Amino acid sequence: MRPEDRSGGQKRASFIEEARRAQILECAIETFAELGYANTSLARIAERAGISKGVISYHFAGKSELMEQLVEQVYREITQFVLPRMEKESTATGALRANIRSVAEYMRGHRAQRLALGEIFNNLRTPDGKRRYGIAFNEPIYVQREAMFRLGQQTGELRPFDPRVMAVTVQAAIDEMFAYWATYPDHDLEAHADELADLFEHATRAERPGGAADR
Repeated sequence: MRPEDRSGGQKRASFIEEARRAQILECAIETFAELGYANTSLARIAERAGISKGVISYHFAGKSELMEQLVEQVYREITQFVLPRMEKESTATGALRANIRSVAEYMRGHRAQRLALGEIFNNLRTPDGKRRYGIAFNEPIYVQREAMFRLGQQTGELRPFDPRVMAVTVQAAIDEMFAYWATYPDHDLEAHADELADLFEHATRAERPGGAADR
């Protein structure tokens, strides 16, 4: 009988299990970041966590499920960090700048998460050989950013352009920013993010009559 099935002990068992799962995911992040995808196994993660491989198998069906849960957790944390900062802004360009700047700020303090995501995104495949986290994985991000651009166009803040093309382009630039930083750890990530924000603000904002850019 599993501990959570015991009478009167469900709440405590649930808390303990959640704590254990969190520990395993944290150790998985550190292992992927340090050893890379090919050298990360459940046994290596268990060794780092100071537990048996069987404990991991109790909480996760296998390495693939563990990786998927890892990605979900990191993206949930990013959303919780970035979204409140975007919601404070009253303009589309302000929200875009907050988006780019805050995701860079989060990653600066969570380098292992960025490296682990990179290993998983570049290597994890579906049973038919396709990348598990390909372009389609970014669809919710594209939809949200596209809606933001459309609203800015409706208010006259932004110039006419294809919101989907711009949404995809912004995300590609953000992804490459992190890829560059992963290769060159001393790169000024925040300065890079500010440059991107300036670039896309100039690329998207409307102009006042006479050619003066509207800020």
